Amino acid sequence: MRFYEYESKELFARRGLPLGPRFVVNSKDEAREKAAEIGGAVVLKSQVLSGGRMKAGAVKFADTPDEAADHYEAILPIEINGETARSVLVEAKSKIAQEFFVAVTWDGRTKSPVVIFSDMGGIDIEEVAIKHPEHVSKTHFSSLFPITPRVAKEAIGATGVTGSDLNKLTPIVHELMQMFLDYDLTLAEINPLARLEDGSFAVLDGHIDMEAEARGNHKALLKDLGIGDDETRQARPPTEFEIAGARINAVDHRGVAGNVVEFDGNLGLIIGAGGGSLTLFDAVRKHGGKPANYCEIGGNPSMSKVKNLTQLILSKPGVEKIAVMMNVVSNTRVDIVARGVIAGCLEAGRDPAEAIAIFRIPGAWEDEGFKILKKYGVDYCDRAVSMYDAAGRAVAKLQAGS
Repeated sequence: MRFYEYESKELFARRGLPLGPRFVVNSKDEAREKAAEIGGAVVLKSQVLSGGRMKAGAVKFADTPDEAADHYEAILPIEINGETARSVLVEAKSKIAQEFFVAVTWDGRTKSPVVIFSDMGGIDIEEVAIKHPEHVSKTHFSSLFPITPRVAKEAIGATGVTGSDLNKLTPIVHELMQMFLDYDLTLAEINPLARLEDGSFAVLDGHIDMEAEARGNHKALLKDLGIGDDETRQARPPTEFEIAGARINAVDHRGVAGNVVEFDGNLGLIIGAGGGSLTLFDAVRKHGGKPANYCEIGGNPSMSKVKNLTQLILSKPGVEKIAVMMNVVSNTRVDIVARGVIAGCLEAGRDPAEAIAIFRIPGAWEDEGFKILKKYGVDYCDRAVSMYDAAGRAVAKLQAGS
């Protein structure tokens, strides 16, 4: 889940990171009042969860309170990647001497957190990394042991920063690393982190994403920030398809039919089990398949829940077949999932043998489940077929049109 900039900065402030005066405003008059309170030049920024605000004209500078009020009205209706502003952030305009970039995220290849630091700012950071690799460092650290400022200092020093700047930047980067771990974040980014003309440093913009499954561990924090339980906070608003998936999960407490995310492929996925869903999704992509969605099941969902989910996935335009795949499970009855999927196909007016590319759920009551699948001519396999191979079988069948 993604935080708005003003929420990210509130979190930064709680951890002692350097920030200038700022206010969230919700009217033209309030923008004028707070700009006057700050005094001097200010910057107004649209509060949306999407990037691209500057290019869209949703970040503007004002020299006077009246100009700030005019900018508020200009910014508010601007749509950025389908989003309009929730509010506008007014903060002091800083006199910048140099911009830096720092982000902490998760490196899936090394399975460890990584600090990315640049002394050339964060605009087009990917291009900077290609053209000026000596100015971008990547420093991994352990999530198992206490972290020390030494790691932060290494990350900064690797780009050639020395002396006073190195000493001032180190506690900021170290704190960002600690925040990443403490709050189960998937991204903690400051861009830009600026050295001001007076030699001090300031966080000018920030970006925080939290692991969605960690929300339960940080309820108090989210409540303090005013983030409601009903806010999905993804990078974009949920689609009608995704809302329908959440609704199916919400109306029946039995099991899980969640994390429904819509893509534009032709293979519907009903997948899951202890990380198996991500593995299967990646396997489908690796085999050249085009997922139409990402949808997890687990926890022994009821037959009706699986049926409704299957109908929903088959209703999405472009879906030619579905693949029902899980890791070996002990808490989900295979026969109930099989009944639900077949019932969903039938109620959607589809032949299960044609609509289901592969069924691979080894686990409890699998013999009964396989009997049902066999009765309807559905292609199924047991644990002797790996998840990777099952995904390949589904993709091959779809590509062959069989």
